[in-house]
Amino acid sequence: FSCEWAAAHFRFRQPHSDLAYALEAGKGGTRAILMAVQAHIITYLLFTRDTKYTYLERLCRIGQQEQGQALAVALAETLWAAGGSSRAVVCLITTSVTALPPGGYRADTFTEGIRLFEFLEKAAAQEFISDHINCFKGEGSHGVVLFLYSLLFSRTLER
Repeated sequence: FSCEWAAAHFRFRQPHSDLAYALEAGKGGTRAILMAVQAHIITYLLFTRDTKYTYLERLCRIGQQEQGQALAVALAETLWAAGGSSRAVVCLITTSVTALPPGGYRADTFTEGIRLFEFLEKAAAQEFISDHINCFKGEGSHGVVLFLYSLLFSRTLER
């Protein structure tokens, strides 16, 4: 992965601002993934989340905790759909190396530490993602790459 991809993570605009619902997207290849997730975030905030606010206020009046919840829902929804509504796989980085690259491949100190977590219920996947949301939105978390791997494994390589 390029430096841009390796550094990409899910980062919201300032909480309680006019753009509190918006993900920050830099230039380049990660933008397409961020915008797909952004669509799910807006759908959740406008139509699913139970709140007393009007539609515009539903987007602007969210704090950091609501941002994390919206992101967890969006990631889980997307992974569940990729898994054919029967499974979701979430990839996280562990502190230990779980696999060594085969001959001819170069270690990147990232891929070797990925661990897969499979879920057969959407609610369980969403709760797990919510519990580990900083793995996707934290600075230096490789959050977008982890989500891309999660999409591939949820969809399965055969499909």
